Amino acid sequence: MRDSGIRLVGHRLILREFVDTDENAVHAFASHPLATQFMTWGPNSVEDTRAFLREAAAQADTPTRTSFDLAVVDNESRALIGSAALSITSTEHRRGEIGYVLHPDVWSKGLATEAARTLLQFGFTTLGLRRIAATCHPDNRASSRVLEKAGLVLEGRMRSHLWVRGAWRDSLIYAAISDTAPAPGAEESPVGNRD
Repeated sequence: MRDSGIRLVGHRLILREFVDTDENAVHAFASHPLATQFMTWGPNSVEDTRAFLREAAAQADTPTRTSFDLAVVDNESRALIGSAALSITSTEHRRGEIGYVLHPDVWSKGLATEAARTLLQFGFTTLGLRRIAATCHPDNRASSRVLEKAGLVLEGRMRSHLWVRGAWRDSLIYAAISDTAPAPGAEESPVGNRD
C-alpha cells in the first residue's frame, strides 16, 4: 500500500488511502465491540483487519475503481480514527453508497458527519454520481442523526435486509440526490474511469 491516490481534505479530517503502517490504528477501531455493534462485520480478528487492508490496497490499484475504502485521519493530530467508504453501485445509473466507522473515543464530535459530507462531495463532484445512499441499523440513532445532518433523507425501512450474526436484520435507507449530475449519456461520466 502507498499513500497516494485519493486524498480528500475536510475542515477537521483527511480521508486518504490506507498505508502499511495503519494496521494497529485500524485494528483499534475494527476490533472494538462498541464501534462494530451495528456493523455487518466485526469485531475483527487481526487477520480480518489485515484482509481488509489487503482488499483496500487492491481497490486502490484498480484502474476502473468502483470502491473507495479510505482512512479517516484527524487533521490536527494526524491520528487515524476510522474508516469511510464510497462504493459505486451502478455506473449506468450513477448510484453510490457510503459508510463509515469511527473509534468510540472520537464519537459525538461531528466527525462522522464531516466524513459523510466529504464522501458525498467526492461522489457528486468528482465521480459525477446522481444518487448516494447509506443504510444503518434501525436502533443506531447516532448514525441516523449523522446521515440526516450530512444531508441524506430517510426513504424507508428495508425489512429483513441483511443476515447478520445468525438473524435477519432490518435497515433504514437514506439517500442524497445531486441536482447537478448530468443525465447518463449527456457527457462522458467520470464514474469508473480512475487513473
